[in-house]
Amino acid sequence: MSKEIILDEFAFLVSETDEKGIITFASDHFCKIAGYHVNELIGQPHNIVRHPDMPKAAFKSLWDTVKSGKVWTGHVKNATKNGDYYWVYATVYPTITTEGTKGYLSCRRKATIKEIERVIELYKTLD
Repeated sequence: MSKEIILDEFAFLVSETDEKGIITFASDHFCKIAGYHVNELIGQPHNIVRHPDMPKAAFKSLWDTVKSGKVWTGHVKNATKNGDYYWVYATVYPTITTEGTKGYLSCRRKATIKEIERVIELYKTLD
């Protein structure tokens, strides 16, 4: 049975992907919470941490927003390598890499209990 991992108040999870969503950078905090070694994440699609409870509509909103050059924010339930889960409040920024290609920077912090309760009810109405 999976259990919830609660991020501490100072956790700040950062990852970068190319424009196809392939991970090019993963911070130590992200690796630790997700339960992966950095080498297991680099080169993998970011949806490696997608939890099956997440509605497809939430990710459609994310991708539609960032592909249009805008910043997306929202709550995400992610899965760890061993099947546990954790909630985050994410901000995803479209970026240009030093090589001049498009990419995305995702910064995530702990979601509050009230935020999680609200978003669980919202997500029940999607997909």
